[in-house]
Amino acid sequence: MSRGKVLMSVLALAVAVALGAYVFMSPKNTAASYSPNVPLPEEIIQQNQKADGEAEIYLAGGCFWGTEFLMRNVPGVTSVEVGYSNGTTRNPNYREVCKGSGHAESAHVIYDPSVVPLPKLLNVYYQSIDPTLVNRQGNDSGLQYRTGIYFSNPADEPVIKASLEELQGNFFNPVAVEYAPIKNFYRAEEEHQEYLIKNPNGYCHISRAMIDEQAKAKAAHAFENKDFSRGRVYGKPSKETLETLSDLQRSVTQQAATEPPFKNEYDEEFRTGIYVDVTNGQPLFASADKFDSGCGWPAFTKPIDKAILEERKDFSFGMQRTEIRAKASGAHLGHVFDDGPNDKGGLRYCINSAALRFIPLERMAEEGYGDWLASVK
Repeated sequence: MSRGKVLMSVLALAVAVALGAYVFMSPKNTAASYSPNVPLPEEIIQQNQKADGEAEIYLAGGCFWGTEFLMRNVPGVTSVEVGYSNGTTRNPNYREVCKGSGHAESAHVIYDPSVVPLPKLLNVYYQSIDPTLVNRQGNDSGLQYRTGIYFSNPADEPVIKASLEELQGNFFNPVAVEYAPIKNFYRAEEEHQEYLIKNPNGYCHISRAMIDEQAKAKAAHAFENKDFSRGRVYGKPSKETLETLSDLQRSVTQQAATEPPFKNEYDEEFRTGIYVDVTNGQPLFASADKFDSGCGWPAFTKPIDKAILEERKDFSFGMQRTEIRAKASGAHLGHVFDDGPNDKGGLRYCINSAALRFIPLERMAEEGYGDWLASVK
């Protein structure tokens, strides 16, 4: 084969691989990925109706009990009801949905876009799911637990698509969240409405810590002048707060720098206590989960709550790693690796000391972290 033909073959292969990767990693735009040739009934049976100036979206995120409870606590959301979306039968009941009617357990969310624009609302939704799982969230598996975003306003489609494409950039595996026009929605039985309000100890696949943060955010939005002190919202740090940090702390948390190994504040710190975000004070890691990995930086087997962290792909320095950031503050913390202790889950959260502030056990209650005493012992 001539050199020219070899070059053309290589170029063709590269184009094919790139095209395949694009198709593989693109968000799914489908109304019925499980059976695309089956026509869906077009019927909306819901109780809540949006008012002038409001918008609506239908979110499938696993068990709808948790999705409803979370969305109800988002500032700007005015009403939520649960039901069954985009299935192949009319007016199904819960038993039929669980047996494979094709509907997704969904939350019909009405919101004020001037308070919570759709991209911001979707970001809260993304934090409540693992978007790479197919037909599964938490302990639940089945077609009805698939993830999906269904819209009634065609103008929402490009917004949703752009949001999902941005989300894909944070994951190595393809995002499995489908998006499509809402074809049918059937309000679920009354026993499923406000389920976690009626049953506070009921099952929820979404972290209660995440729901609590949204509830505090909604309360703070409604009562802006109220002092929430211990119950304050852990949000983005102010410019003034960042100016109080050291050069190294700012460089690590804001520019994703890495501090020197073995020469940092908490590598050899093994007292009992809690490690909080240096930029906003949010609890991140507990001493009970810290171990000596020999890597030169503080290492933990797990965070206090995985829902408060965000994972991003990191290809810097010619490596393929998973970066860890604090969702609330946006601060860079470090990376997570799969070489941790097998009996503790096998993960190693390698975190920069400069991204943390350690509070010893004897000062936790005094500084307002008494609620986490049990997690550090």
